[in-house]
Amino acid sequence: MKNILLTGAAGFIGMETAKKLLGEGFSVVGIDNLNDYYDVRLKTKRLEELAGNKNFVFYKIDIENFQDLKNLFSENKFDAVINLAARAGVRYSIENPFIYVTTNTLGNTNLLELSKHYGVSKFVLASTSSLYAGQKMPFVETLEVNTPISPYAASKKGAEMMCYTYHYLFGLDTTILRFFTVYGPYGRPDMSVFKFFKWITEDKPVEIYGDGSQSRDFTYVEDIARGVVSGLKPLGFEIINFGNNSPHKLSEMLELIEKFTGKKSVKEYSEFRKEDMMATYADITKAKKLLDWSPEYSLEQGIEETAKWWRENQNWLADIKI
Repeated sequence: MKNILLTGAAGFIGMETAKKLLGEGFSVVGIDNLNDYYDVRLKTKRLEELAGNKNFVFYKIDIENFQDLKNLFSENKFDAVINLAARAGVRYSIENPFIYVTTNTLGNTNLLELSKHYGVSKFVLASTSSLYAGQKMPFVETLEVNTPISPYAASKKGAEMMCYTYHYLFGLDTTILRFFTVYGPYGRPDMSVFKFFKWITEDKPVEIYGDGSQSRDFTYVEDIARGVVSGLKPLGFEIINFGNNSPHKLSEMLELIEKFTGKKSVKEYSEFRKEDMMATYADITKAKKLLDWSPEYSLEQGIEETAKWWRENQNWLADIKI
């Protein structure tokens, strides 16, 4: 298995995954539609990190465009598809649910159909811990996830179900990876870690929904990317959690950012959002057993690495909008 189609290659997890794949000798065809959900300059910077590698080629393609994808599949022999392309963000999905369905559910179906048609042997889908809303923690993969509380989560549920259908009907070997609050260098500017770093370093108030006691299973991006590559292993059909297995309060994460930036924050509190989850906590027993995967970075180590990256890139980061 050497030739990989990686969707969402200009994304936060996509860039890190591409680097891991290339480092292990894979050839990677990366695609991304470079949409403006957040500042496109950040996506451009990520692609610059990959440019120049002879085993990486990039195309600006939207996974919603079946014909463009078909042309790509017909011109390449892909051994595996890793679908990291998605409309992310819980809050924006409430404002525009349609684009979440067309990208996350329909776009994933496009990739499944073409994988079937062109004989792809492995399909990996990035999914989300948001599906576990209302379930008992720690979240284990066998829990029923039939109560999504955002269009984002619902669209990912649809993608997961289509994956099972293609496995059942056509034997497509498929692994679904449910990610838990990924953070780190080149992170998404709509997520709390990036926003907190930016506000603190620019001496602006930090906006917190609720009282900061909500907890997340923060997972460092390098751990996630390593896990995605391990997910290429043939397994039949599996759903696997990737989390840090050690949840921390939002307030704890903020304290670590203050520690490694050397700056105190001014906090502004607002009402907790109904579409948010109060806590996430991954049971990663299955990841350890099937993929020999477990996180290597604690939250403190990950925030320290992110702070180092922020200092080294603060000149251009100052221009990034959140």
